[in-house]
Amino acid sequence: MSQPDIAFDRYYTHAEMTERLQALVAAHPHLASMRSLAKSFQGRDVWLVEITNPKTGPAAEKPGYYIDAQIHAEEHATSATALYAIWHLLTRYGSDPEVTRLVDQQVFYILPRINPDGAELSLLPPYYNWCGNGRFMPGFDRIEGLIPEDMDGDGYIVWMRVRDGKGEWKKSTVDPRIMVQRRPGEEGGEYYRIYPEGRIRNFDGVDVPIEMPFDGNMNRNFPTHWSPQEYGAGEHPLSEPEAAAMARLILDHPNICGMCAYHTHGGIIMRPSMTKPDSAMGARDIALFKEIGKVGTEITGYPTVSIYEDFTPDKTKIRRGGLMDWTYEEMGIISFGTELWDLEREAGVQKVGYMNLYPRTEEIQTKVFAWVLEHVGEKGFRDWTAFDHPQLGPVEIGGMVNIWSYRNPPGKLLEDICRKNVLFNLRHAACAPRVQVDDLTLEPLGADLYKVRAVVGNHGYLPTNLSDVALANKVAKPVRATIAVTGGEVIMNPEAAELGHLAGRNERQYPWSPWGQQWTATTKPVEWLVRIPGGRGTVEVTATSEKGGTHRASITP
Repeated sequence: MSQPDIAFDRYYTHAEMTERLQALVAAHPHLASMRSLAKSFQGRDVWLVEITNPKTGPAAEKPGYYIDAQIHAEEHATSATALYAIWHLLTRYGSDPEVTRLVDQQVFYILPRINPDGAELSLLPPYYNWCGNGRFMPGFDRIEGLIPEDMDGDGYIVWMRVRDGKGEWKKSTVDPRIMVQRRPGEEGGEYYRIYPEGRIRNFDGVDVPIEMPFDGNMNRNFPTHWSPQEYGAGEHPLSEPEAAAMARLILDHPNICGMCAYHTHGGIIMRPSMTKPDSAMGARDIALFKEIGKVGTEITGYPTVSIYEDFTPDKTKIRRGGLMDWTYEEMGIISFGTELWDLEREAGVQKVGYMNLYPRTEEIQTKVFAWVLEHVGEKGFRDWTAFDHPQLGPVEIGGMVNIWSYRNPPGKLLEDICRKNVLFNLRHAACAPRVQVDDLTLEPLGADLYKVRAVVGNHGYLPTNLSDVALANKVAKPVRATIAVTGGEVIMNPEAAELGHLAGRNERQYPWSPWGQQWTATTKPVEWLVRIPGGRGTVEVTATSEKGGTHRASITP
C-alpha cells in the first residue's frame, strides 16, 4: 500500500490540509472515513476523520477517544499534531502493536482544524495575531479603537513603538531592538508606548483604545458557565457553527471517554478545572487526572497543571464557557488540553509561571530574542523601521512576530512535538474502560432447564462511569448484561440485567488499606434460568457499557 508523502516540518493551508487528509483516508479505506461536520462562515469544511477497524465491531460499540485542534486561529502547531495523529494511527497499523490494538478495540474521532477561516487568515501574510473564526475580519467587530492592519505593507502585522514620556517601555541597554519595561519610579529616560500595528477607528487624537473582540475565542462558546463578558464568547452558547458542530459530535457519540484539545501556549498539559480550585473537586477525580497526567509528563516533558490553580493569573477572572469544563464538569469525560509549544523553555528560560504574558525581565527578553534570531530569523522578528503613521505621526514598526515565535515552533522542531504528544494521547486512550464477558457457563438442571452464569469484568484502567462527576450528574449509564436464547427461552430473571458500574484498576494504586481509597467491584456475575428443548440451541450473552464498549460470548449445551 503506497503511503501519502506528508512532511511534518511545515504548516498547511486549508486546501493543502484537505488534500493530505483525503490522501490518507483513500490509502486506508478499511480503517478511516472522513466527513464535513459543518461549514464555516466563509464556506470551508470542518473535517472529521474517524478511525477504527470495522472488522472488529461497529464504532459505536467501542470506547471512543476525541482529539481536536486549532479552535484558535493562530495555533497552527495544533493542526499539524492532529494530522500527525491521523498519519500515525493509519500508517503504523499492523506494524505497531499498540496502534494495532487500539485501532482494533477503539475508535478515534479527530478534528484536525476546527477553525479553518481563522487559520487561513493567521497562516498567510500578514499573519494576523488572532484567534477568531470567520464571522468578521479581524477587528471589524469593534466599534472603535485599534484595528489590526499591515500599515507599512511588509506582509507582517507586528507592533508600533511610539515615543511618549508617559510610556511603559524603554529600549534595552543590551540591544535597542529589545523593549523592556520601565521600572517603578524610573524617570529621565526615553520612553515608549507599544501598540499592535494598525489603524485607530474614531481616533480622538489622544487615546488609543483597544476593545475586547466579540469575534474570537470559540473556546468560550460552550454552555458550562458561559458568559457574554468573556473574550469572544459569541452571542450565546454554541452560536458559532464550528463550536456547535463539535458539541453535536460529542453528544452524538456517548462512547467518547477521553479527549485532548490542542493549544500552543506554555508547553503544559492542562487538566480541569477552569473555574474551581482543587479543593472543590472530588479527591478521586483529582487523583485520576494526576496519574494519567504523570504519564503525559514522562512522554512529553510537560508538567501537568490545573487550569484554575496554575494557568489563571487572576483568580477573580476565571475562564468561562470552555470546552473542557463542558466535557468534564457536565459529562464527566476525562478531558485534557495540551499547550504544545513553549518558546521560553526552548530558549533556556527558567519557568516561573505557565501563563506567559511576555515580556518580563531584560535577561529573559535577551535570551528569547537571541533564540528567535538564530532559529526563526526575520519571520520571527522584524527590525524596527521608521514609519509616518497617518494618525499617530512618527512611529517605528517591528518587533516579535508572535505567530512564529510565541505561538508556534519553527518547522524543524515540529515533528518531535507532534510525535511526543500523540504518544501521550494514545496512552490516555488506552486507559479506557473495556467491558468483557470473562466467563460463560451452562449448568444442566434436567427437564431441558439450564442455569446460565455470566461473569462480566472491566479490563480497563478507568471505571465504566469514568469519573465521580459523571455519577453526581447522573450521566453515567450502568453496565448491562443481556441474554438471547436461540432455540429456547428465558424462564427466570429479566433478559436484561443492570450491573451498575465496574471499577477500573485506577482505584487500586496500592495494596488495600482502611485509610486509603476503598475498592469497588471490577467484576460482577449475573444468572438466568433458561429452557432449551433437546439441548439444541445457543445462548448468547452481551455485555454493554456506554463508555467501555460491547462484548459478546456464546455457548451451547
